[in-house]
Amino acid sequence: MVFDLYENENCLEVNNFYRKLFAEMPDLLFQFIIDKDNKYSFPLVSKSIDEIFELTVSEFTNDIIFIIYERIFPQDRDMFFQSLVKARKEIKPWELEFRAVLPKKGLRWFKVSAKTESIPDGCVSFCGHVSDITDLKDKEEKLRISEERFQFALEASTAGIWDWDIVTNNVFYSSLSLKILELDSADIFDDPERWDKIVHPDDLPKYYSDIHEHFDNKIPYYENYHRVMTSSGNYKWILDRGKVIKRDENGKPLRVIGTHTDVSLQKEKELELLKTMKLYSDQNSRLLNFSHIVSHNLNTQAGNIKSILDFIDADVDKQTINEMLLHLRTVSNDLNETISNLTQIVKTQSNINIAVAPLKLYDYIEKTISTIKGYDKQTNVSIVNNVPKYLTINFNPAYLESVLLNFTTNAIKYAHPDRDPVIVFDFGIEREGYKSLKITDNGLGIDLNVYGDLLFGMYKTFHKHEEARGIGLYITRNQIEAMKGSVFVESEVGVGTSFKIVFNDM
Repeated sequence: MVFDLYENENCLEVNNFYRKLFAEMPDLLFQFIIDKDNKYSFPLVSKSIDEIFELTVSEFTNDIIFIIYERIFPQDRDMFFQSLVKARKEIKPWELEFRAVLPKKGLRWFKVSAKTESIPDGCVSFCGHVSDITDLKDKEEKLRISEERFQFALEASTAGIWDWDIVTNNVFYSSLSLKILELDSADIFDDPERWDKIVHPDDLPKYYSDIHEHFDNKIPYYENYHRVMTSSGNYKWILDRGKVIKRDENGKPLRVIGTHTDVSLQKEKELELLKTMKLYSDQNSRLLNFSHIVSHNLNTQAGNIKSILDFIDADVDKQTINEMLLHLRTVSNDLNETISNLTQIVKTQSNINIAVAPLKLYDYIEKTISTIKGYDKQTNVSIVNNVPKYLTINFNPAYLESVLLNFTTNAIKYAHPDRDPVIVFDFGIEREGYKSLKITDNGLGIDLNVYGDLLFGMYKTFHKHEEARGIGLYITRNQIEAMKGSVFVESEVGVGTSFKIVFNDM
């Protein structure tokens, strides 16, 4: 049976219902009336007044308004009574949050909600309740402080936030995540493919592998370094972190939260450090190799000279002295050439403050072409210069002349006997943005499977050419690396060779 409060005519039953209801209500229930002479009366005040406002029902006399006034927090008093006056004047609901200082509990937050009615005799009735909302206010304040700290932490850092709802396949990207991509945008919701499409192709396999390892619960969280393309078309290094915060009953991920951090500067320094370490390692290896060569070559030449002098001393009749002197001249010339080559290598490797200037690469190639005209009496050499005339690179002038001349003369020196030499100079931009020069010939070619590791070694030759010394490529690589560049080679026997110089210049 449903208890119909309005239709029930049993006053006792209705009163019992109200008594039980009021006893269970934690709020202060009230009705007060303001007459036309501004006098207050309280026909109804629930017993919870003692718990809520630390007042007894007996204290509700004509002076109660002054007692309440004294308990309201000083800064809220004017607001309290202005809102009451307005509600009375406009006959509108009285809604207000205010503070009060109680004798025992101290400072508390309260909320009053009351219906306002005009009575025919000119009085105004307020019927409603007062709630103690101190705990709620404390929670709101803690939440507000927490949000402010979180917002400050976000703004003070370079980390962007992403929140992926896998069920709807929708991702929230914070404005900082988009700022990394050089996009001027506010927080947005988007599909996850936005990020996937801009990840560097070389980084995609590990990018997918790492996140699926976390999805499969193999690792406690997801972390991956990868490059992303910005709106300007350049790549940035990103540290991407994430963690599944919600799974279904089978362990399948439902929601993932993570961060994007721009670590381009850090990553560039790491890569530069690795490159420098490799350079020093290579230089140490070359230094060790160099010391062995110096020791071997100089000892050999010195031994030859000593042997010739011993022959001269042993020839009492001096019949072979002219022949021995001729040998001595040959050995002396070889020694002089060896010392000259070694001096040039030492000079390249020990030169720390190498002068660098912006050089027009096209002009230096043209100068090389002019220099080698008539080289080895070749009259049918074709050289194609495809480098833009306006292009400049930062390099040492003497080194650039030496590098271009060495590669060009090598291409002519090792030309294929069945065809005229053709040498092509092409300019390019590497994936990382560095400038490069490719020098391609149609000569004999080199078997890189056999000689690849020895190609740039000192005194290493790969063709039976009478002028081959095995020193040119060694010096050339030293000069390129002294400028913090790199050199690469592709070759096929009988087809030709391509050398690519990657400059430390963007």
